Amino acid sequence: MAYRILTVNREFGSGGGYIAQAIAARLGWKLLDRDIIDAIAYAAHVDKRVVQNYDEHVVSWLQRINQQAMRSAALAAGLELGDNAVFDAEEMVKISEKIIEKAYADGDCVIVGRGSQCVLQQRPDVYHVFIYAPLKARIARLKDRLEKGADVEQRMRKVDGERAKYLQQYFGKSWCNPHLYDLMICSSAGEDATARAIIFAMTGQAMA
Repeated sequence: MAYRILTVNREFGSGGGYIAQAIAARLGWKLLDRDIIDAIAYAAHVDKRVVQNYDEHVVSWLQRINQQAMRSAALAAGLELGDNAVFDAEEMVKISEKIIEKAYADGDCVIVGRGSQCVLQQRPDVYHVFIYAPLKARIARLKDRLEKGADVEQRMRKVDGERAKYLQQYFGKSWCNPHLYDLMICSSAGEDATARAIIFAMTGQAMA
């Protein structure tokens, strides 16, 4: 099977965002991660801070083009909201699904989170990965990333809980359900090694 899309879901602190970025760079694919927020904000005519409030919580496909091109891309994907439309969490999920479907139609894209493993579950040419890591490794990684004095374990529980709730509420699926994924992999070997392992599992090709 020649896969056109990779969806990456990840525990907070597992290095999943970096791994997704590394895979996209190695394959020469686009990356759809945090910039989905910008696309939704343009489609809905709302400040991206409003969109962030509804995001699954945690960047790069749309950031490389200017604002007018970004709005044009949103319009081309049929993402424009009517003047009387109300932007809320459910509307955001609908727009997110359209953006994910547009990325699928274009192909050659790594999509991070946002229910992409559910939206594209029935597409045979999409490969789904879940990345996890040992607790100690996640804590060590996040200590360098979060603000000084942050309660790292509490933050992990909060972010992972929000991601799980997002999937359950809007897709009726358990975030850790192994049947949603082609591969569930621990990143303890390192982010680069994990990226290479995922590429090999998906393509059968070893990459440096």
